[in-house]
Amino acid sequence: MPNEERLTIGAMARRSGLTPKALRHYDAIGLLRPVDVDPTTGYRRYAPEQVAQARTIRRLRDLDVPLDVIGDLLRAGDVAKADEILARHAAAVEARTWRLQRIQHRLRQLLDDPRRTSMTDETDLIDDEANATLEPEERRRLAAELFNLTWTLLEKPDRSTEDDDRMLHAAHASRFHWGEIGGAQQLAVGEWQCSRVYAVLGRPEPSLHHARRALEIAQSGDAPDWTVASAYEALARAHAVAGDRDEAERFAALAREAVDRIEDPEDREVIEGDLATLPL
Repeated sequence: MPNEERLTIGAMARRSGLTPKALRHYDAIGLLRPVDVDPTTGYRRYAPEQVAQARTIRRLRDLDVPLDVIGDLLRAGDVAKADEILARHAAAVEARTWRLQRIQHRLRQLLDDPRRTSMTDETDLIDDEANATLEPEERRRLAAELFNLTWTLLEKPDRSTEDDDRMLHAAHASRFHWGEIGGAQQLAVGEWQCSRVYAVLGRPEPSLHHARRALEIAQSGDAPDWTVASAYEALARAHAVAGDRDEAERFAALAREAVDRIEDPEDREVIEGDLATLPL
């Protein structure tokens, strides 16, 4: 297959809804291998027909199906075996649903208790119970799903006003869930996406705010090297939308310098692709 018909890891990520990091991980464990890896640059290339399999993996991960089970499921040629795997997962989801319903019932009892005269003693209990209603894996799933929805809407050529609203709310909701369970990388990327959304909507002030937050988090020392370059790119884009070409050029230059320091060639490729779309 000619190289021009193959997909870069960034293109594969955007078409499938998976992140480049997830694609690299799935390659490493043998779940989804690229058709070609450049021996010099290390760039991965995927065949267009692999998009469907990648989307299947994403949908199964959204259902909290473990990776090893997904591998078995993809290799299973037997429908009965696949049904058995999915039935076990459904049973686990049902058990968790019953647990959440019990928590909701206890919360309602607490709120309706006529003997309660103060919130002081009950506040910790309420917080503990409320936090328990969303487990970390559920928050992680929601954060990733909302991030992917935002990106899908960003790339939609004929967005309506309602689409713009959904895109904005989805970006903030994704960032909220990452804020509950994510690390520095997820927080920086969440802020970056909020900045991108506001830039696309032509709102420079909030775009600048979130780009600055992305840079603060990226420079905290706990985030990977590429998040700094990404934050600089967001600042360049936000200043361009604001009409400040000098600042936009300055941050674009800082982004390119930061790109040169990125160790992973595929991470560099993703940021370079974003820099190429700056409205300068």
